[in-house]
Amino acid sequence: MGSPWRIRAGQRWNVRYVVEHRTGSPDAEGTEAGGLGAAGSDPDARRLALLMHAAFFLLLGASLTRFLMRHPGEARTPWIIALSITLAVLYLLGPVLGSRPTPRRVAWLGVLVVVWMVLVVLAPSFAWCAVPLFYTGLRILPPRAALALVALLTVFVVAAQLRLATGFDPNLVLAPPAVAAVATAVFVHMRRQAVRQRELAARQRELIGDLLRTRRELAATERREGTLAERQRLSMEIHDTLAQGLSSQQMLLQAADRTWDADPEAARRHVRTATGIAERNLAEARRFVHDLAPADLAAGGGLEAALHALAARESAQAAGAFTVRCHVEGAPAAPLPDRVQSALLRIAQGALANVREHAGATAAGLTLTHLDDRVVLDVGDNGRGFTAEPEGVSGARAVRGHGLPAMRARVRQLGGTLTVESAPGEGTVLSAEVPLTTTEDPA
Repeated sequence: MGSPWRIRAGQRWNVRYVVEHRTGSPDAEGTEAGGLGAAGSDPDARRLALLMHAAFFLLLGASLTRFLMRHPGEARTPWIIALSITLAVLYLLGPVLGSRPTPRRVAWLGVLVVVWMVLVVLAPSFAWCAVPLFYTGLRILPPRAALALVALLTVFVVAAQLRLATGFDPNLVLAPPAVAAVATAVFVHMRRQAVRQRELAARQRELIGDLLRTRRELAATERREGTLAERQRLSMEIHDTLAQGLSSQQMLLQAADRTWDADPEAARRHVRTATGIAERNLAEARRFVHDLAPADLAAGGGLEAALHALAARESAQAAGAFTVRCHVEGAPAAPLPDRVQSALLRIAQGALANVREHAGATAAGLTLTHLDDRVVLDVGDNGRGFTAEPEGVSGARAVRGHGLPAMRARVRQLGGTLTVESAPGEGTVLSAEVPLTTTEDPA
């Protein structure tokens, strides 16, 4: 045989699934759309809110104690005490109103700030209660309104400190704005971090959902591809066994019908041969139901025994008109995978069926050659031959069936090559070569 015309096969395609996700931020309570953030479900924010609540009441109590110690018995003392109690009660009402920036809660904040301002005007020592109020305003108000409130509170704090001082002190003018700026920056940074964390968590949930959906789609695609591949395999199995057997039975029964009167003995011989083929087809059909393995392989003995049995059966069915011989060269270093044995046996069956139906041959040969890294099956005949066409080119014979395409598909699935060499009047040689190093037996 000359240089075989090889087909590249057995390639695997890697499918990339690109998971895209939206970048829009989630709709969270207390985000910058309605304020610089709310405690919500953030544990750090809740701890900071508790700390600010405690600081407010501590500063309020310290300011009231300082006033009472330094200004006992003054006329404004009852007002200071009443306003302090009012401020404390108002502050306690805040959590009852909820954490959303509703108009009622904004009105509550306005009343709270007004009461504090009155207290600062009457007693400047209450100015340091402004720090917890910074935090409250930053939580409730939109960004610009919150910064305006911080600026207003800072002005009152500076004015109160200057009233308490005996003279002008630059620290009293610069320190409160610096403290307000630092506090605001810390609060804004913490809230933005919380918003980013919520957005990241939402995006992670979206990504996990996309990945799960993609995995389900991939599994469905693999199931569909597996179903199609199994359907193709079954169609090849049926073509190479049951369909070929039924075709042979039809030919034999037609021959028996034509010779029934003229040569009853020949007719009965055809019927007996057809009966034997029917028995083989029945065994194949039962084998399909059991595990879809070739019946000859299931009988034991491996591929060599199955090929010998196939050759003997084909010769017996032809009753001397067609002889098939089988020859095995070498020995496998390890048992051949089941897929390889099944595919080569089916190829041999299909090739002999083509020879019997189309070649007009009187002899055919099966040669199985075991090499170090591959196994080769050659099927040759001395029939009329034909003009071999490259793979993928459809000729007149392609309309008849899909024998050769099925063989090529089998070999391609195993990463091997199928070569057909023929010429009119010179017979045909079909060679299937399967590598053993890349063949994978399915789990």
